[in-house]
Amino acid sequence: MEEILRQTLLYDFYGELLTERQKRVYEEVVLNDYSLSEVAEELGISRQGVHDMVRRCGRTLTEYEEKLHLVEKFVKIKNQVGEIRRIASAHESDSEMEKIGRLAAGILEEL
Repeated sequence: MEEILRQTLLYDFYGELLTERQKRVYEEVVLNDYSLSEVAEELGISRQGVHDMVRRCGRTLTEYEEKLHLVEKFVKIKNQVGEIRRIASAHESDSEMEKIGRLAAGILEEL
């Protein structure tokens, strides 16, 4: 999985478990692509402090995933539902397959 996508998914699933300050720093550096210097200046801390916090947050999010596997399960379900939808769309003439396709689309939307 591409690293930025992995980081985004980890944050989406486990970000609320970080402190407000950790969330702010992680969002600015990782998700919004601000430089360490920009965030350090904004928060009145050193570049090294920002760097360390981003690394700690990344490790923390990864540890949550290693214990809970929510991102892994999400990606697996998304791929499986996508496959169901693909198969159902190949058999669109059958009304039951159309129904399966709509259900799969609904599940993907919810994910």
